[in-house]
Amino acid sequence: MRDFFIRSMEWIVNIFITLGAIAVVVSGLVVMFSDQGGFLRGLAVLFGGAIYLIVVGGIIYLGLGIYNNTRRTAEAVEALVSRQTP
Repeated sequence: MRDFFIRSMEWIVNIFITLGAIAVVVSGLVVMFSDQGGFLRGLAVLFGGAIYLIVVGGIIYLGLGIYNNTRRTAEAVEALVSRQTP
């Protein structure tokens, strides 16, 4: 059951990052071609949105990676202890 929630969170994060990237590109294009925007403002939106997605996605994936590494380490230690006990 625990793995179900972690895998579900990974799927949700993947969807969030994908939808976020689409939204950033669309927003950047809308700003570039609007009357009050401009090309440089559109590039700023694209750049800022990309940085935001990289930072937020990286932090979330880092947390999931820490969880997976901790689980693998615990399994390895348990296997090592079970080999050493007579």
